[in-house]
Amino acid sequence: MRYLLGLLTFSIFVLGNVKAQTPKNSSATDIYHSIEKLNFLGTALYIAAHPDDENTRLISYLSNDVKARTGYLSLTRGDGGQNLIGPELRELLGVLRTQELLAARRVDGGEQFFSRANDFGYSKQPSETLKIWNKEAILGDVVRTIRKFKPDVIINRFDHRTPGTTHGHHTSSAMLSFEAFDLANDSNAYPEQLASTNTWQPKRLFFNTSWWFYGSEEKFKEADKSNMLHMDVGTYYPMLGMSNNEIASLASSQHLCQGFGRLSSRGTEDEYVELLKGDLPKDKSNLFDGIDTSWSRIDGGKAIGEILYDVQDNFNFKDPTSHLPKLLEAYQLLQNISDEHWKNLKTEELTTIISAITGLHLEAFTKTGYTNPSQNVDVQIQALNRSDITIELKSIFLNDQNSNVDNTVLNNNELFKKKIELNIPASTDFTSPYWLMEKGTLGTYTVKNTDLIGKPETPRAFNATFNLNINGVLIPIIRPIVYKYAKPDKGEIYQPFEVVPEATSSFTDKVLIFADASQKRIPVTIKAHKDSISGTVELKYGTGWQVDKKTQPFSIIKKGDEQTVYFTLSPPATENESSIAPIIKLNGKEITKELVAIAYDHVPTQTVLLPSETKVVRLNIEKAGENIGYIMGAGDEVPTSLEQIGYNVQLIDPATITKESLKKYDAVVLGIRAYNVVDELKFKQRFILDYAKNGGTVIVQYNTASRWGSQFENIAPYDIEISRDRVTNENSDVEIIAKDNSLVNFPNEINQSDFDGWVQERGLYFPNKWSAEFTPVLEMHDEGEESTKGSLLIAPYGKGNYIYTGLSFFRELPVGVPGAYKLFSNMLSVGKDKVETKAKIKG
Repeated sequence: MRYLLGLLTFSIFVLGNVKAQTPKNSSATDIYHSIEKLNFLGTALYIAAHPDDENTRLISYLSNDVKARTGYLSLTRGDGGQNLIGPELRELLGVLRTQELLAARRVDGGEQFFSRANDFGYSKQPSETLKIWNKEAILGDVVRTIRKFKPDVIINRFDHRTPGTTHGHHTSSAMLSFEAFDLANDSNAYPEQLASTNTWQPKRLFFNTSWWFYGSEEKFKEADKSNMLHMDVGTYYPMLGMSNNEIASLASSQHLCQGFGRLSSRGTEDEYVELLKGDLPKDKSNLFDGIDTSWSRIDGGKAIGEILYDVQDNFNFKDPTSHLPKLLEAYQLLQNISDEHWKNLKTEELTTIISAITGLHLEAFTKTGYTNPSQNVDVQIQALNRSDITIELKSIFLNDQNSNVDNTVLNNNELFKKKIELNIPASTDFTSPYWLMEKGTLGTYTVKNTDLIGKPETPRAFNATFNLNINGVLIPIIRPIVYKYAKPDKGEIYQPFEVVPEATSSFTDKVLIFADASQKRIPVTIKAHKDSISGTVELKYGTGWQVDKKTQPFSIIKKGDEQTVYFTLSPPATENESSIAPIIKLNGKEITKELVAIAYDHVPTQTVLLPSETKVVRLNIEKAGENIGYIMGAGDEVPTSLEQIGYNVQLIDPATITKESLKKYDAVVLGIRAYNVVDELKFKQRFILDYAKNGGTVIVQYNTASRWGSQFENIAPYDIEISRDRVTNENSDVEIIAKDNSLVNFPNEINQSDFDGWVQERGLYFPNKWSAEFTPVLEMHDEGEESTKGSLLIAPYGKGNYIYTGLSFFRELPVGVPGAYKLFSNMLSVGKDKVETKAKIKG
């Protein structure tokens, strides 16, 4: 993959190494491709609901074949999904998926935008979605994106005319786009936006249709296509040695946390778009037909175009620097353009091309990954001219701080280096995703700074501006200040340079379950982000809870080191849900944040500051059995949650499973999607079922339908069919239909109140068919739908029991839902009531 990405080095102002902030080195082919894009003044915007909804084939085709400026507006950040590569869920998953989308855009050449919509989980109807999202707010975000991006054409991924046939978020994205198409040009709509942008009317709105929306390829062949455009997006790029489909495959493979790594595809690929609004192009293979995409579309642009078209037509691949005089002439003319939108965009593109042609290497980096407000940090400056062109470095500004570089001439291949001290103002905001800085609602993030709405990430706090004189033309070039270091096993690495508090605190567990009245010793870990700090930590807690000491002192000498202090927390006598939060008191300031780092090789490391707090739950819960074996699937926190209520949980490596190895467990639990993602299970399934047959309890949590391949005749000892049935309303009514079953009676009596306080959903991928051996325990449904009984099934098997559940315990246990703990404890305890009864009789 690294080799393929190495081939994909064009589009120099949007692509880059997968490592964050890595300087881009551009070949003559890259430069030529950038000039082609520079000379196309057309814009396309693709709109859908989630990360991975985008059509990377079409985005890449528009960006790299048509040469259009192409953007993807994902209304959400995918916060409500699952994570196949790590523990991040909810807000942290949204941060990870944001970066995966940006990685995909670095590959396919697009740009990325978001609304404030929160992916609150699966929704069956757009009416529910738009109510939870706050339709007016999110519609305003779509309007804002259109006004700022100014697309000529908009393409919807989904059909606004088919509510209820797909995810409610999907249909809602299309409905909002359809409405925003006209509102963007209405000055009476969201007039407050016009202080920073202008109205805009796109020319055409399309729906990216396919045979899938018609039910079959045969039906699509017979469909009326008179209102459709057709494009073959399987084009091959000879200068790159890659096809558009290969680029698209690499782009979509960046969605690793969703398991979207895939094989590359090649060859002809048909894409269809249906016109929804605007005029139908005469050329039904060209979305921009009839739209002026030349330099002549802007006042004063014709003269610029004459220069740049000539450069493109007569490009010198052996010596691109021969075009510098013409490019500088075009640059100067561009500064006189009155259209600020095109002036800013094309100035940025042209500056990047000029920099690439001269082989300019400009960077500003630190040797530390973070600092604090009111501190000073050394910034290493490097400037290198790798051409015979006369370039003079007039000055360098670190934000508004002049570095006093006096007109230094950059001679060919002579590296200029300078160390500059950067002052971090006391007012500098801490680095964190801007949409997480304020408490939002279930469906909408709160963003007070409206200038940030739509941006994929928080802009860098500090940049270096290199003011250059290139052949007599003054050109500023901006580079972000980054953290640069090397690791023996990875080489040179670039990461964002962050601003963090002097210290942060964290708990080991995000939920603490008190299964009885016993007190617990609670560790609070303080991490220093500055040398030589001393202060105190106070624990904030709710009514009914008690701690042994009001405050604990701490003292840490070295930045990056940690110290753990302990509080003894006593719960109330009765059931209670509350939270505890540490307050660091340091140098007259109070710090209540936890620093979370999200670090994977395929995206830049992310620094996230969240409120440091833990939910505490006092339960009256009983359990039977002690030792639980857990086979991890796609990744969840259920094992840690079970340990909270006193179980001894051992993670089982599937490769080690034998007939004898499972006998020591009171129950064996398979994590979410285990049969989807753990190939080894196809060899070990017989041992798992034998364990149940010989008296054990096997609990299988949800798997996605038809994704475990032919190696499994069935994942259960009896016939069972997994469907796409789900109950998405976490507050939907639940009826206990097997009232005498031990799952709702032993050792905890389950009643209606135990289904209060659930989050995001009841469950997903419920079975819809099963053999008579299974007993359905619960019945539930979303409003307006038929009831489903497949959320929790139990069947005796030999001397033991087999349980299949689509209930979303992987969401409920980590957030401390009391009823979910009681029900899961009952599942683990099944059959133990008979053992206890026999023991009592024998006694």
